[in-house]
Amino acid sequence: MGRLFLALSIVAAAAFFYVDARAPLDPAKPPHVFTPIQLGLMRIFPDRCPAALARAEGVSFTPAPRPVENGCGHPDGVSITRSGVSYGGSVLLRCPAAVALIMWERHELQPAAQKHFGSTVSSVQTFGTYSCRNVYGREEARRSQHATANAIDIAGITLAGGQNISVLRDWRDEGAGGAFLRDIRDGACRMFGAVLSPDYNAAHANHFHFDMGRWMTCR
Repeated sequence: MGRLFLALSIVAAAAFFYVDARAPLDPAKPPHVFTPIQLGLMRIFPDRCPAALARAEGVSFTPAPRPVENGCGHPDGVSITRSGVSYGGSVLLRCPAAVALIMWERHELQPAAQKHFGSTVSSVQTFGTYSCRNVYGREEARRSQHATANAIDIAGITLAGGQNISVLRDWRDEGAGGAFLRDIRDGACRMFGAVLSPDYNAAHANHFHFDMGRWMTCR
């Protein structure tokens, strides 16, 4: 009887997993256990990604595809021209990474700003997204996730009142600034595959790296 119950439980869990993972992703809903799978399935079913972005209220985007040549390009690239915060211009990313960024804004970045400062975020400072280069710019290294617009580097955050929180300056802060940065780093791990911070190595002392590659880490 016990084995039958276990078998039925496994079948039920698998069915739930299959149905929920295949459900359309709504960026307005908080991330859950199936969110990374839903984002990953967008690579297999690419039509799902623009549909998810279109469901995100207040977001404007345009397709920006570029064929992959010599390991660089973005066949499913989109340019985010409007979202809940300013990036100082449009943001070019592969579509699933763009959806992850919008979800991070809404479900991690803004709530963390309210929690630690009682404010909202007005702008995000970045070191860019697309760059046709190898990891760390080394000639012998593999292609960076930036080479396919599959990554974004976050250097700082500006609140609605004008206060700026810098990864380089405030990561070790024992007050609200450091706690806020750690929260938004940890929150990014719910959407992105690889999340790297100053805890990872000296090369990331001044920024967070978020990407949607196959390498999974949160440091």
